[in-house]
Amino acid sequence: MNEFLEQIRRGAVTLTPELAAAFAAVPREVFVPDGFRRNDGGWARPGDDDFLALVYQDDALVTKVRGKMPVSSSSQPSLMALMIEALDVRPGMRVLEIGAGTGYNAAVLASIGATVTSVDVQEDVAERARAALARAGVEGVTVERGDGYAGHPGGRFDRVIVTVGVAGLSPRWLDQLEPDGVVIAPVDHAGMHPVLAARRPETLADPAGPLSATLVCDAGFMTAAGPLAAGHPGSFPSPAGARELAELTEVAPARFDPPLDAIPYRDLWYACGVWDRRTSHAAVPGIQQSCLALIDADRTGAAVIMPDGSVRTAGPTLLGAEAAAVLDRWIAAGRPGMSAWRVGFTLTGDPAAPIWVPSSWEPPFRG
Repeated sequence: MNEFLEQIRRGAVTLTPELAAAFAAVPREVFVPDGFRRNDGGWARPGDDDFLALVYQDDALVTKVRGKMPVSSSSQPSLMALMIEALDVRPGMRVLEIGAGTGYNAAVLASIGATVTSVDVQEDVAERARAALARAGVEGVTVERGDGYAGHPGGRFDRVIVTVGVAGLSPRWLDQLEPDGVVIAPVDHAGMHPVLAARRPETLADPAGPLSATLVCDAGFMTAAGPLAAGHPGSFPSPAGARELAELTEVAPARFDPPLDAIPYRDLWYACGVWDRRTSHAAVPGIQQSCLALIDADRTGAAVIMPDGSVRTAGPTLLGAEAAAVLDRWIAAGRPGMSAWRVGFTLTGDPAAPIWVPSSWEPPFRG
C-alpha cells in the first residue's frame, strides 16, 4: 500500500494526509470483482498471480467494453487524487458524482467524510457499483440509475464531480449546487478532456450562471452519453484515425531540438484549441503518440504540428500556414502553460437540453 500511495503522489504531485488515508482505507480490488482489461487486450481476473499487483498500479482499469470500446472503468488513482483535491471536499459535505464507474471514487470520497449521491446512465454499472460499495462496507453513498445531465432532481449539493468526458456543464447541476459550490469536470477541448474547476462569481445575481473556471490538469476520459456529449456551435472535430489521413508531407521544418516533451506539447495543444476551433488530434503512422492537428471541416485535409515543431499536411488543405501561425503565436506569447488560462462559459446547444460550454479565455500574458 505504501508503494501505491507513492505512485499516486508521483502522479498527483501532492496528496493530503486525509486523502492518503482514504486511499489506504479503501480496498480497490473489491471494486473490480470481475476483473479488468489488460494493456495487451487480455483480461485480468481475481486469482491471477499478478492481479493485486496490477490493481495497485497508478493506472485506469477498464471494467466494461462494448465491442472494442471501453465504456466503464476505474479511473487512474493519481487523476482521482488531483480531481478530489481540487474539489476541496470536507467531512459532512454533500457531493453529487456524475458517472459511478466501479464505485471506487465514491468510496474514497465517503472515506474523507462526504455524503455522496452517484448517478450513472448504465443500470448494470450502477448495480455493480452498489454491490461493491456494500461488500467494502462503505456507508454514505447512494448510487442512482439516471441521466447525468439531470443530476439528482430535488437534491442540494456542496460539490459536483464528473468522472466522464462531457461537452459542457449541465445547468441542472448548478440548480442543485450551493452558491459557494464548485464543479470539477473534464470538458471537451480539442479532442481531449482537460479537467476544469468551475465556480460562479461571488457577486452573481443569476444563480444559474454564468461561470468561470480554472484548469486542474490534462486528462482523457470516456465520453458521456446523451445531452452531455451533444454537439453545439463551436464543437471541436473528432480525432482523426491513422487510416483517415492521407500521406503526410512536411511543409514547415522542425523548430525544437530536442522536441517538446509531453507537458509543453500539451500546453501548445491547449493554446491551439483556444485560438482555432478546428483543433483536435490525429494518429500519425510511425509515431507512438497522437499528435496535435487542425482538421478541415469536410475532413479531407489536415495539418499536423509535430513535437519537434515541424508542420505536416495531409490531403488538399491550406491549413499548413495556419498551423505554423498558431505555433508562432504560442512562441511569441512565451509558450504559456495550460494552467495559465481562465475560462468563461456560454449557455448553448439544444434549447431543450442546453449546456454551459467554454467560450472565452483570459490569459495572464500578452499574445
